Amino acid sequence: MNIIEGAGIFIYPLGLCSLVAVYMIMERLFALRTRSVIPLLIKDRLIVGKLDQVEANDSSVAGRIMLFFKENNPDAEALKAYARYEVASLSRGLFLLDVIIAAAPLIGLLGTIVGLIEVFSHISIETGMPDPGPFVQGVALALTTTVLGLVVAIPALLGNGYIGRRIEMFAAQLEVLLERLLDLSTKK
Repeated sequence: MNIIEGAGIFIYPLGLCSLVAVYMIMERLFALRTRSVIPLLIKDRLIVGKLDQVEANDSSVAGRIMLFFKENNPDAEALKAYARYEVASLSRGLFLLDVIIAAAPLIGLLGTIVGLIEVFSHISIETGMPDPGPFVQGVALALTTTVLGLVVAIPALLGNGYIGRRIEMFAAQLEVLLERLLDLSTKK
């Protein structure tokens, strides 16, 4: 019996969790490339104080913040609020990984319980021995769903942790650049 057959019906929700986790991790890693968040050109020009040479566009988070700054000439609090909005958008969809991290082991545990119920429901009252066919299927269900639940949850947890740390790093960098932008704008 292979692992997919051993998991029974639980392979479908676990497979869906796995696909969503892989998609979300890949999508967020692609979206969180440095040039999509804080392009080097914007960072370098802000650091050296060349505010007039900083390109404002909507192709990156820093570019959108600059665009908001140049088009609206906002006060410091409005600019910081917009920057927080942009930083929050970096974690778009990560709640799905949180759900998968919690749900996959629970689905595995549910499979374990169903498998054990199957094992114990086929024990003969007269002999006290289980019927071998359902016993093997029940144990297989119990073990494979537990394993698959963890196999889905552990990489999702690692990916979520890495992505969360990456977002924190970008948020700190954006905060420093925002302070530099506000400093430069008051000196104009």
